[in-house]
Amino acid sequence: MTTAVRPAPGVPAAVPAMAAATLGADEVLRRLDASPEGLTGSQAAYRSKLFGPNAVVSHRARWLPVLWNQVRSPLLALLMAAAVTSAFVGQRSDAAIIGAIVAMSVGLGFVNEYRAERAAEALHSRITHQAVVLRDGRAVAVDVAALVPGDVVELRLGDIVPADVRLLSAEDLECDESILTGESEPSGKSAGAVAHPAGLGDLTGCALMGTVVHAGAGRGVVVATGAGTAFGAVAAGLGGRPGQTAFQDGLRRFSRLLVTVAGVLTTAIFVVNVVLQKPILDALLFSLAIAVGITPQLLPAVVSTSLAAGSRQLARRRVLVKRLVCIEDLGDVDTLFTDKTGTLTTGKVRFMRPVPAAGTTVQQLIGAALVCTDPEAARAGGAASGALDAALWASPATQAEQPYARGSTVLAALPFDHERRRMSVVARAPDGPVSLIVKGAPENVLPCCAAVPEETRTRLESEFGAGNRVIAVAARDVVPSAAPTPADEHDLRLLGLLIFLDAPKAGARRALGRFAELGVTVKIVTGDNPVVAGRVCEELGLAGGGTLTGADIDALDDAALAGAVPATTVFARVSPEQKARIVGVQRRAGGDVAFLGDGVNDALALHAADVGISVDSATDVAKDAADVILLEKDLGVLADGIVEGRRIFTNTIKYVLMGTSSNFGNMFSAAGASVFLSFLPMLPSQILLNNLLYDTSQLAIPTDTVDAEQLRRPSHWDIGFIRRFMLGFGPLSSVFDFLTFAVLLLVMHAGAAEFRSGWFVESLATQTLIIFAIRTRRTPFFRSRPSVPLLLAALGVVTVGAVLPATPVADTLGFGPLPLSYYAVLALFVVVYLGAVEVAKRAFYRRAPQPVPAPRMLPERHLRRRAARFSTRAGRPARPAG
Repeated sequence: MTTAVRPAPGVPAAVPAMAAATLGADEVLRRLDASPEGLTGSQAAYRSKLFGPNAVVSHRARWLPVLWNQVRSPLLALLMAAAVTSAFVGQRSDAAIIGAIVAMSVGLGFVNEYRAERAAEALHSRITHQAVVLRDGRAVAVDVAALVPGDVVELRLGDIVPADVRLLSAEDLECDESILTGESEPSGKSAGAVAHPAGLGDLTGCALMGTVVHAGAGRGVVVATGAGTAFGAVAAGLGGRPGQTAFQDGLRRFSRLLVTVAGVLTTAIFVVNVVLQKPILDALLFSLAIAVGITPQLLPAVVSTSLAAGSRQLARRRVLVKRLVCIEDLGDVDTLFTDKTGTLTTGKVRFMRPVPAAGTTVQQLIGAALVCTDPEAARAGGAASGALDAALWASPATQAEQPYARGSTVLAALPFDHERRRMSVVARAPDGPVSLIVKGAPENVLPCCAAVPEETRTRLESEFGAGNRVIAVAARDVVPSAAPTPADEHDLRLLGLLIFLDAPKAGARRALGRFAELGVTVKIVTGDNPVVAGRVCEELGLAGGGTLTGADIDALDDAALAGAVPATTVFARVSPEQKARIVGVQRRAGGDVAFLGDGVNDALALHAADVGISVDSATDVAKDAADVILLEKDLGVLADGIVEGRRIFTNTIKYVLMGTSSNFGNMFSAAGASVFLSFLPMLPSQILLNNLLYDTSQLAIPTDTVDAEQLRRPSHWDIGFIRRFMLGFGPLSSVFDFLTFAVLLLVMHAGAAEFRSGWFVESLATQTLIIFAIRTRRTPFFRSRPSVPLLLAALGVVTVGAVLPATPVADTLGFGPLPLSYYAVLALFVVVYLGAVEVAKRAFYRRAPQPVPAPRMLPERHLRRRAARFSTRAGRPARPAG
């Protein structure tokens, strides 16, 4: 991270926005030693060293918080207290063993979670945000981290304001400041000073970092950056970790289930052992070990390992996630709302032909359309902006009229917005007349015209039916006046229509087929004409559903809309608020919803979805609102991400199901054995060692293969399913434990050391090898093969457990040697046990045929999410503090 140097005497300092708003623009420029033409490259480089990067907080892997996350477990604290107690009463060997095992457990979790944090850091470095700045008198795009006080920046519709800016000019500029002030209505902006501002909402002469340009355009000088901004002060006050996702909440509820079970068993075992007059300290240590033994201690490590591996896989497939837990959210999606342009179509709009109205020449139509363009609007998207304007200027068919357009003088403009769906300019033609020119969606321009020929309406329907995009252009003579308002857009003369083509994407049909195979319903949400959108869907095979327009949606209450959404495939001519409403209604109706969008008009829906998805070429506000960034706007890439999310969850749930069932069975056996034995069935240190070896073998689970049928549909976290699995398979494990006890006591007449050794080896073998049955619903090995790392890890741990009683450390660990005949009996027990598990598994899934559900998460909703917009160095978005 760059370190800011102390300003030298006479060097300008940053000006807080509250103070800058009270000063005139010229005075602010003077204090910053800046000019309206911006800084030079050398000035910017020096000030970057002086003020440091334009960043609020940093996203970097920090080992101390990760370590704290591992050691803060209450159960581990109890174990360490037990170890201290053991040492105090003279049982130093037990204390050392318990301490070493706890340290190893914490170490494994730390290493894997830290690796996951490093993976997240690497992914964040690939997501960049830029701002348009005047440098050396030219408008250039620079990373927001490189902004310095004195830079002059351009603000356009959809931009996230990259720093605290004192406005030098404003054209109908409005900013959404709800992130700072809580006000839902946009705040109007001007270049004038404010005499006595009472709060951030009164700073009409400033645009504040983190707010969004809702309408209009402006230019301003940067007065403060990074932590010195109003946004930085709020973000710094967060100080803590991000709010929990629903997936993390599911893990918390799962842990609460285990704590409840462990508490009951621990209390019962301790009371029984005390009643049977066994040493209180031994009973306490044994009870605490039981509590830890029933808990999958390395679940965070397994989840972290899975997510880190998954993030690398997704990165190779050109999918980036802002937070690793969002990977599993991808796998949970069952409904995808997506825009049409660039997703189902190529996104490369081509101007095809003009259709002039009666009395209008082609030259007049094209000339007026070229004059009524906004060269910066491509960054905001919209029906009458961006790609359409770019295609119009780039077309050979418009070359002859371009000198006329460049020779015209735009006197005033009313920018495009998503409610009016049109833009207007007051322009003086080269030959002198002044006209109001209006261009936009035909449905929004034609009502403003005094008359529309019937043949124009017929032609319009024909072009829409062919799947073409259409823009209408109209005008009327006016006298030079102030900036036009929507009230001025009336009594226009229709000049004609402009026809554009955005062809369906070659791979879109195949990608839609993949989503159908994955059980994901795809619905189109677009600002385009419903006939055009329906035609594209028909060509790609996405037919069979109805169409709703924005007007239809407004006529429905939420209950009626919820009933209409499942039967609707295309939502057309919808506003940003309507998009968000559709997504919200579908979420409340059940299921997990994803929204894919890249424009400023998609930001509300991206926030409203369970998982917001955008693309690297999207507007800043869309990328900021999204949880997942696609480096390629391709539905096939998104399908890959969904499959990877499901694969990761499926492997995670394997560990959960196996760990809870086998641990519960072993601890239930321990509780039962402690009742009729005169000694503890297993020492606390042996229980912990058993658990550690078993858990270590399961760190290979993230590498395991997943059956195809487990990837075909989304699933949801279900604590009830896990409870039923635990209570169903745990006692089955105990049956074989008690058979082992019978052999050890009645056949081998084993003493305490031999008994503990025999059960240690048997319990480790059965609970480790059961993974091969639980990992699949198919017949293991024959119809579903495990990964090589998982196979080697499981067999390796079982081998270690088997030979441990014969090693030199056996006495230290409290083990005794076992005869070879025991291992023959053990092999038989293991084979029969795995066969019984297979039979029980088939019976269990016949009663519960639904797939194991996956975790459901919500996207971040707080200021921390917006803080990810700003980086501590070029190209690196920030991470919430803590």
